[in-house]
Amino acid sequence: MTIPAARPLHRILGLGFGLALAFGGTVGAGILRLPGTLAAALGDTHLVLLFWVIGGLYTLLGAVAVAELAAMIPAAGGFYVYARRAFGDRGGFLIGWSDWIVNTSGVAYLAITAASFLGAIWAPAAAHGQVAAIAILSVFTGLHWVGLRLGRTVTGCISATVGLLLLMLVAGCFLTARAPTLPTVAPANSVAALPLMSLAMVSGIVMALRSVLVTFDGWYSPIYVAEESTDPARTLPRAIIGGALLIAALYLIVNIAFIRVLPLPVLAASQLPAADAAGLILPRGGALIATVISFVTIISVMNATLMVTPRILVGLSRDGLGMQRAAAVSVSGTPRFALGLSSVAAALLVLTGTFEQIIALGAVLFVFNYISAYTAVFVLRRREPALPRPYRAFGFPVSTAVVLMGSVLFLVAAVADDHRSAVIVATLLLVSIPVYAFVTRRRAVAQAGI
Repeated sequence: MTIPAARPLHRILGLGFGLALAFGGTVGAGILRLPGTLAAALGDTHLVLLFWVIGGLYTLLGAVAVAELAAMIPAAGGFYVYARRAFGDRGGFLIGWSDWIVNTSGVAYLAITAASFLGAIWAPAAAHGQVAAIAILSVFTGLHWVGLRLGRTVTGCISATVGLLLLMLVAGCFLTARAPTLPTVAPANSVAALPLMSLAMVSGIVMALRSVLVTFDGWYSPIYVAEESTDPARTLPRAIIGGALLIAALYLIVNIAFIRVLPLPVLAASQLPAADAAGLILPRGGALIATVISFVTIISVMNATLMVTPRILVGLSRDGLGMQRAAAVSVSGTPRFALGLSSVAAALLVLTGTFEQIIALGAVLFVFNYISAYTAVFVLRRREPALPRPYRAFGFPVSTAVVLMGSVLFLVAAVADDHRSAVIVATLLLVSIPVYAFVTRRRAVAQAGI
């Protein structure tokens, strides 16, 4: 049973917006912090750059697989749509359920993080962190509530601002004197300092790769607005793959810029390499610039996440797996009930502080999205070979098998690293069983009453 929305979503989002959403939903404070963490973990600048290249290639292989699904099934709901098509209502509900929870908690976490950076710029915000976080969340909820056109404009402007600020930082690094080339010793316990192929070395490599791949997470954001994309068969693959390439190129050049001005020992000891690099460019204003860049990148990811999260509820609800009201779309193209419900849930997480544990769970849960999508490519190729595929995954089946196996290994590593979160994730997934039973029972009653 599919429950149609009272009003269809508006098809007004083009390729430019898709690229902006992929960029805005991915490029956050991680790229400003992680180069230092990787330098300490790997102990060699060449390895740091190599790992970013590997992360970019892996992301690109994932993008070509998801692009096939997005062009083939351009419907609202994100990963839920592909899971339902490949595995039925139960599998789709499980992915949609977990995806909405992870995204909602992500919005809460990002609002709190944005408030902390705002507090470093404007003192009153630091004294009232939760209030500032709720205020930031409310502002962006209000902007998206007005309508899709305003949301599109806001997303494009913020993504462009982030890109411009980062490119200015990169340009400043290349205009600043290069760090002196001195003999360096790899930090103790770093990959470069450990015995070749030892257990400790392999563990270090796995942890570094996980960090890089998490920083790339978000490249698939355009799939959530597939139904609002103009000419989705052409727009979505270009936005997803183009976005992945754009992000990978930016990450690589940012790291090259940091390595150029920060010697390895300084980079490895840095908690925020962007601030140290900015301090070299502008000794008196560098810290403030780095804080502003961090704040803008955070609100960019929060804005993108807040925009896509209600679309998950729209997809679930239209298929009879959620509240019917959540499928409603306003005249201005916004699923307001779904947006309001997602924002209220995020606000409650901010007030209770429970988002911190859910964020830890997200490090495990979000991999299920990848695994379900890559598996769905194989399942649908076999089950529905005649289904029109405006775009076909390059290098299939090898390319898709590589990212599927990589995601499974990533999940195993995440579970091994955090047993407590793994147990809670398993519990959360088990809880979805009675919730699904309740939803389907209510749907059956509704069908019987029609």
